[in-house]
Amino acid sequence: MTSQTNWPKVAVVGAGAVGGYFGGLLARGGAPVTMIGRPVFVDAVRQNGLRLDTAQFQETVHPEASTELAAAKDADYVLFCVKTTDTAATSQELAKHIRADCAVLSLQNGVNNAEEIRKASGIEALPAVVYVAASVPSPGVVKHFGRGDLVIGPHSAKVDGTAAFFERAKLPCRVSDNIDGELWTKLVWNCALNAVSGLGRVTYGEIIASNDAKRIVEAVVHEVLAVARKKGIHPPGLENPKAALAGAYRIGQQMSATRSSTAQDMARGKRTEIDALNGYIARLGAELDVPTPVNHTLYTLVKLQENSLQSKP
Repeated sequence: MTSQTNWPKVAVVGAGAVGGYFGGLLARGGAPVTMIGRPVFVDAVRQNGLRLDTAQFQETVHPEASTELAAAKDADYVLFCVKTTDTAATSQELAKHIRADCAVLSLQNGVNNAEEIRKASGIEALPAVVYVAASVPSPGVVKHFGRGDLVIGPHSAKVDGTAAFFERAKLPCRVSDNIDGELWTKLVWNCALNAVSGLGRVTYGEIIASNDAKRIVEAVVHEVLAVARKKGIHPPGLENPKAALAGAYRIGQQMSATRSSTAQDMARGKRTEIDALNGYIARLGAELDVPTPVNHTLYTLVKLQENSLQSKP
C-alpha cells in the first residue's frame, strides 16, 4: 500500500457492497478513507479490517470506520452510496457536517439522485454511473464479481479533478458530456435485469439462458427507450433497441453468476430500489403518455412481494 501523504480524504456514506468496493480500493491505493455504515459493518471493519475478495486479488485494508455522519466533516470527497429510499434523509443530515468545497458523488442506482440530493439538502452532488458486481457476504467482507468502473460528467474542473483522483488509485473513471444519457444507459439494463432476477430468484446468466425471460427483457428495453425518446434523452449507442438488447445480454454474460441488487434485497426481506428503476419508468411513462405495461407489472410484483416480506414479524 502506498503512503497516504498528499491524498485527499474520503468518506464513504452507506458503506456496503458498492461503497465498500470503491472505498476499499481507494484505501488500498493510499487514500485516507472513513467508512460510514451500520454498526455490524463498522464493528467488523474496526476489529478485522475490510476484506477485499476481488476478481484480481484478495487483500485486507484498514480504513477508519464510524456509524456517525459527523465522521465526514473533514472529507474532500464523499462517496454517497445509500439506497435511494434513504437519499433525502441522509443527505439532509450529511449537509450539516461537510465542508462547502467537499465533492459529493452519487454512486446510486437510478437517474435522478443528484437532483434529489440537491432538492433535499442543497448539496450539489455529482452524478456517477457505477458499473460493478459486488456483494457483502459477511460483515466487513466485499466480494467482487466483475467490472469496477465509473462514468461521471459533464466536464468541469471539479469533475475532471475527481476523475484524475480515481485514476490515481487505479479505478477507471471516464468523463462524459452526456451524463444524462450515460445514466439512462445503465437504467435500461437495470430495468431489464434487476426485477426479473429478483422475482425469478435467478442469476443474470439464468435470465439470458431462458428464451421466455429474454422476451420480458426485450419488452422492458423497448419501453424504457420509448420513454427516453419522449423525454429527449439519448443513451449513447442505444438509440437502436437491438444495440440496447445486445448490451443487456453482454452484461448478463459478464456477470452471469451475479444476482441483482434487487434480488439480494428481496432475499434479505429488505426494501428494494424498484421505485427508482422500473417504477420510475412506469411513473414517467404515465406523465409522458408512453405505455409501459411490462415495467409497471415488474414494479408492481416486486412491491407486492417487498410489502409482504416487510409486514411479517
